[in-house]
Amino acid sequence: MSFCSDTQIEPLPGTAKQESVYVLFEWPAAWSRDVLDGDTFGPGLTDKLKAKLKGVAGLQLIRRPGRAGHERGTGHFRCFVVWAREGLVQDYVLNGPEDILDLDLEHPTGTCLPLVLVCTHAKRDACCAVKGRPLAASLACEFEETVWETSHTKGHRFAPSVLLMPWGYSFGRLNVEAGRELVGKSLRGEYFYPANRGSGLITPRGQVAELAVARLLLGADEALHYGDLRVDAEDEAAGEGDTVVVRHTDGRAWDVELEEKEASGVVSSCGDEPKTSRYFAARRVARRG
Repeated sequence: MSFCSDTQIEPLPGTAKQESVYVLFEWPAAWSRDVLDGDTFGPGLTDKLKAKLKGVAGLQLIRRPGRAGHERGTGHFRCFVVWAREGLVQDYVLNGPEDILDLDLEHPTGTCLPLVLVCTHAKRDACCAVKGRPLAASLACEFEETVWETSHTKGHRFAPSVLLMPWGYSFGRLNVEAGRELVGKSLRGEYFYPANRGSGLITPRGQVAELAVARLLLGADEALHYGDLRVDAEDEAAGEGDTVVVRHTDGRAWDVELEEKEASGVVSSCGDEPKTSRYFAARRVARRG
């Protein structure tokens, strides 16, 4: 059987899931195709959760990798509220999903707690189960408290698909060796470039530009941490033109010239027909000043 993620034509940069606040809720029971379609938590509670989260936060269901992650346990569930822009995580223990309704999602607080979420959402796409579960299980053997399975992260065509918290970066096509390096660096807040799809805090154009600068700096053996680079808000808001400005917290800045290209034969989901997709690529990176 062939999987959509076997077709590796589309570049990874610029494909990250865009979100700034996340609710990560531990749910060992079955996940429906869309965790807020009413089949996971029932129609009544789902409607309340949608109203609570709409325009404020995204919901990711999580569980421990392997058989243990599917066991109901004592009825207490871990929950993390992540503020990616601030790089903060608040850790809770809830009695059930209805307690999500009482969470404060608008006042960032907590600590920088790295969490690596590997998509294993089989009902969304078979790729995530076939490729995500072995990766999650392998990484959890070494990083038990850091690695979780998670529901749909956007981009199952890049399976194994990973979300890195608390910074909100997406990764794809990770093998175990690269995954191990990603987790190890995340525990020190160090920027990991290979398989990086970009920051969920910025648009695809900004993601591509930031990654181009990150590659330049890391290629020159500079130390780089999450939060060191910022994309000018004006460029993000405009969404046009071929140049994006990326700034470092130390005052340096770069102009990144972008171009739009086409990728033919992209398979978005398992069973879909191939299609042509457009993407941004960095054409030139120039230091300002």
